[in-house]
Amino acid sequence: MKDDNCIFCKIANGEIPSATLYEDEDFRVILDISPAAKGHALILPKEHYADLYELEDETASKVLVLAKKMITRMTEILNCDGYNLVQNNGEAAGQTVHHFHVHLIPRFNGDKVGVAWKPGTLKDEDREEILSKLK
Repeated sequence: MKDDNCIFCKIANGEIPSATLYEDEDFRVILDISPAAKGHALILPKEHYADLYELEDETASKVLVLAKKMITRMTEILNCDGYNLVQNNGEAAGQTVHHFHVHLIPRFNGDKVGVAWKPGTLKDEDREEILSKLK
């Protein structure tokens, strides 16, 4: 299913031009037009899923394989020192376009790209609450 009002559906399906790095029957990988770093790319499924919660398992299983393929090749091209894979779900998590996508962000030593958080401490009561609810 595609969403006629979704810009990422239009890009993924070739209705809007993009700097396409890779395409197959399920995905298009493009350079991000607002990159965090040189070579920042997005994996876009051609079908519309608002977020990871809606993503079909079969499609989800292909995403990480494609991400590995892309960052391996892009590391060779860019000669970068590492990669961040970023996938946001919901506005509280920073999702601004509600079409599932994965950011592939090349990292260079000393680049100051901000994909970090201040580590906290796992409290005993939080651990026990979460573990008991998962059982």
